[in-house]
Amino acid sequence: MFRILLVLFIAVPLIEIGLFIQVGGWIGLWPTLLIVLLTAVIGAWHVRREGLGVIARLQHDLASGRPPARALVEGAVLLVAGALLLTPGFFTDAVGFTLLTPWARDKIFQTLKRRVMPFEVIDQDPFG
Repeated sequence: MFRILLVLFIAVPLIEIGLFIQVGGWIGLWPTLLIVLLTAVIGAWHVRREGLGVIARLQHDLASGRPPARALVEGAVLLVAGALLLTPGFFTDAVGFTLLTPWARDKIFQTLKRRVMPFEVIDQDPFG
């Protein structure tokens, strides 16, 4: 896990710098900065909107007595998406906007469900 984080902390800034140079060379400094600012604003608005929907699903699941696993995973994914969208850069914005799609959130939930289900705890009294 440490190696993955180390690679990400080195690779992502290098990718972002390269993309800033490329895009800045194509369209100029000010349009590049405007795009970065706009993606942060649009991303924050979209994360807020999606987050309110997740909170409503969480409350509905809890009120109906169902475990809110999907809503909790979606909330965590939205938190990561929001952090990526507020981080200046084109690569992090692309990943953040991808995480906002229902398809990506569902894929992450299904993957976690497959990995966690074998470790599910059954709440039974062993003595009767």
